[in-house]
Amino acid sequence: MSASNERVALITGGSRGLGLGIAQQLAADGFNVAINGRRPSNDVAENIERLRALGGEVEYFRADVSDAASRQQMVDELRSRFGRINVLVNNAGVAPDARTDLLDASEESFDRVLGTNLKGPYFLTQLIAKWMIEQRQASESFNGNIVNVSSVSAELASINRGDYCISKAGVSMATKLWAMRLAEYAIQVYEVRPGIFQTDMTASVKEDYERLLSDGLALESRWGDPAELGRAVSLLVGGKLSYATGNVLRVDGGMTLPRL
Repeated sequence: MSASNERVALITGGSRGLGLGIAQQLAADGFNVAINGRRPSNDVAENIERLRALGGEVEYFRADVSDAASRQQMVDELRSRFGRINVLVNNAGVAPDARTDLLDASEESFDRVLGTNLKGPYFLTQLIAKWMIEQRQASESFNGNIVNVSSVSAELASINRGDYCISKAGVSMATKLWAMRLAEYAIQVYEVRPGIFQTDMTASVKEDYERLLSDGLALESRWGDPAELGRAVSLLVGGKLSYATGNVLRVDGGMTLPRL
């Protein structure tokens, strides 16, 4: 078990893409890192070893955040392994299997996307928040942080992936709700809202986004780098930001800045 003064961060979907960028930064910051994902351990072993090379303890917890029993088992295993939790980063997310017009969208896709992107983090936050409250009641020096990774799709509508937009808008509201509920325990809750980042999720539409970026979609006409999102999360959970719970940090190159 880790020493009581060592900080532990759980990052869902942390073995690749944005989650890996976050995990790398928090590991470099000195956190012990718990990585969650759905892939077999062998498939993520290389990235887990790269994280361990940064110096902290790193463990992989295979679980499906959309499934209640799987979520609970992960939290139980995390308790057994580390004995504490300081940071939860709700990053795991899926895109629709196909970009489909609203008039043709399926309930199967809706249930899959909402289950992973909204229901999963909502109820994982519930489990982790109760654990954080226990730690706060045991020690007033305990500080907990929860960060929800949403998307510019929380506010920008895309009619060919309505389920994804709805899921991210729900994450944004969940951030407000949890910030309100957990404020009395000094547990800070934030939302980071990334724009166009180069990850597995955007690989299939890479040419489309490159054209849009070159045409001025964002003020900074380039892809975001997962390391940049990692630094944003580090800022929120690093103890240097206070009196700011419930806030949204946009990391989108100025994409959602209102313009004339």
